[in-house]
Amino acid sequence: MNIKNLTGLLTILSLCGISTSCPSVCTCNGNQTDCSDLNQLISLDSILDQLPSHTTSLTLSNNNFTTVESGSFSNLGRLLHLDLSRNLLSTFHPSSFSQLNSLEFLDVSENRLVMLPVTLFSDLRRLAELVLKDNRLKELNPDQFKGLTELKSLDLSLNHLSSLHTNLLDGLQKLAWLSVVGNRLTTLHRDSLKQAMGLQHLLLAGNPWNCSCEVIPLRHRIEWILFKGGQIDSVHCSYPTNLRGKDLRNIPSEMFGHCHYLNFDTRNPPATDSHPGSSGECIRQRYRPVSVRRAPATVVVAGVVCGVVCIFMVVTATYGCIYAMMAAHEQQKLKQGDSHQQPLMSAKNPEQDLVNEQKEDLMPSIRRGAEAKECTGWMAFPPEVCV
Repeated sequence: MNIKNLTGLLTILSLCGISTSCPSVCTCNGNQTDCSDLNQLISLDSILDQLPSHTTSLTLSNNNFTTVESGSFSNLGRLLHLDLSRNLLSTFHPSSFSQLNSLEFLDVSENRLVMLPVTLFSDLRRLAELVLKDNRLKELNPDQFKGLTELKSLDLSLNHLSSLHTNLLDGLQKLAWLSVVGNRLTTLHRDSLKQAMGLQHLLLAGNPWNCSCEVIPLRHRIEWILFKGGQIDSVHCSYPTNLRGKDLRNIPSEMFGHCHYLNFDTRNPPATDSHPGSSGECIRQRYRPVSVRRAPATVVVAGVVCGVVCIFMVVTATYGCIYAMMAAHEQQKLKQGDSHQQPLMSAKNPEQDLVNEQKEDLMPSIRRGAEAKECTGWMAFPPEVCV
């Protein structure tokens, strides 16, 4: 009787499309199923059709799967952990992961992926960790991770990425761990990491970084993460030649002193993490190292010195003008005095002229009288003879 009841229950469950058994090629342990290292030609769909619907962890790594069709995991709505690493996957259907609304971990590393459909991860609203390591990805669409608001860890290492779009991480407010190790990145745009404000671990090694002026935004982001207590791995420069092999974190700011148009471009910022009045602006803008030239004390002292110099210049100019006016006034008075005295000195007095003429008329008689006296003093002749 018990056997008949069990057989009838299994029949009913099979008719309802619910499987309670484990595929023969897999190993099942409760809600966890391991179908890795199969070493035989078997299709992915044939395995998925046999999986119990209550499976929460599924490992399909190290097989020869080449593609994942649309809705392949539609019967695994409770799945939390999915590992598709070390396969031969080259393409995904845009709806390959549809209905996996509970998925929290997805690993598709070590495959042959070159491009990803834009909507591939759109249904994974609870995804917290995504591993795309060791593929052949050359670029990512700006909306590739749109909607992954719970994503905390993203591994893009060992791909062929030469740039990251400025909006690639938009909406990833909870992203705390990011790796772009072993790509072809030479620089990062100032806004590439702007939205990932919770980033605490950033791995950048193994890229040919160009440590010219264009790397300053990345340097500011590194300094900001370190300031918040985060961790950054080595960032070795490949260009220019004088900085080759140097770690960007240890290069002094003076080496970028000639990059005025970018060094302080964070004032527009910076998307720049400066420290303006509001906390929101402080978060949105980039962190900038302290500049002595722009320190408040330096600005105040320079303003005071300039003010004092200006006052002295004004006083000097005023004194010079007053002195010139006074000198001109005195010179004018002297000229006016000379013009008044000249007529008095040259004017003729009739009475004085008459006296002078009388004196001149008397001078001969006086001279003659004197000569007569002199003659009488020396000679015994009468005065008439002397005359």
